[in-house]
Amino acid sequence: MNRNYPHTRLRRTRASNWSRAMHRETILTPADLIWPLFVTEGSGVEDPVAALPGVSRWSTDGIAACAKQAVSLGIPCIALFPNTPAGKRSDNGAEALNPDNLMCRAIKAIRDACGEDIGILTDVALDPYTTHGQDGLVDAAGYVTNDDTVAVLVDQALNQAEAGADIIAPSDMMDGRVKAIRMALEMADRPNVQIMAYAAKYASAFYGPFREAVGSGDRLVGDKKTYQMDPANADEALAEIALDIEEGADSVMVKPGLAYLDIIWRAKQAFNVPVFAYQVSGEYALIEAGAAAGVGDRDALMMEKLLAFKRAGCSGILTYHAPLAARLLGA
Repeated sequence: MNRNYPHTRLRRTRASNWSRAMHRETILTPADLIWPLFVTEGSGVEDPVAALPGVSRWSTDGIAACAKQAVSLGIPCIALFPNTPAGKRSDNGAEALNPDNLMCRAIKAIRDACGEDIGILTDVALDPYTTHGQDGLVDAAGYVTNDDTVAVLVDQALNQAEAGADIIAPSDMMDGRVKAIRMALEMADRPNVQIMAYAAKYASAFYGPFREAVGSGDRLVGDKKTYQMDPANADEALAEIALDIEEGADSVMVKPGLAYLDIIWRAKQAFNVPVFAYQVSGEYALIEAGAAAGVGDRDALMMEKLLAFKRAGCSGILTYHAPLAARLLGA
């Protein structure tokens, strides 16, 4: 193609609102959003998370109300993360297998309130249930074991599926867990329960506020670098994603989001499967802090970053800004 000025003036199509809308390449809608929510014990509880302005932990009745709000805003799915009470945490995370645990009660409350009008995505990992804050079982040397952890994760996934979860999202980064969960769901006659694998989850500095929200931050012994990915690695991310797809993942996730747009782009180009990004707690908090400091308009900062995820190839985005973004998009 040989285009030159003045026959070609790229500003022509930018000259008016209607023309910019007509030529827009990337479209963001409320249907592209998943709203992460934190669950806590009690009734009538809304407990603000100090590190996440505008985000709270909700008791199950509040979670049900949030789900209704999501439906009204056109948000198709919510993601649940429990803040398990200290007295129910243990070294082996046994509370994850309790059919009456906080997560399962929240699932049932949402289903009672909304029926099948919204999707429920549930986190599969042991860090909200362990005293040591690790995502799996820890041996005497302090190493997070793989195969023993996977066996527990399978039971955790089945517990959530039985409660009514639509999407199982293993965030633990253990090898082989997607295949094990997929086979267990098939054997349990749950063939339509989806798996959204945290396929490329990095050992990131952006997770701090989330760990506060689920009560695992102060408990964490050591770090998670033996199972979460090195931020320096990209080819390894493609290998992780390929394995999870082969093992039965219906969709894959890259976490965090904005710092890893290259991984999102490469995954979409390489595999052409649904790729989701998690705009994690630290990313959310930086937008809020920047807006509070006068760096820029919060709504504009938020929408530009969400568009970046879609432009990079995302099918959807997990973001704490989901209700605000949905209101702006629906206006």
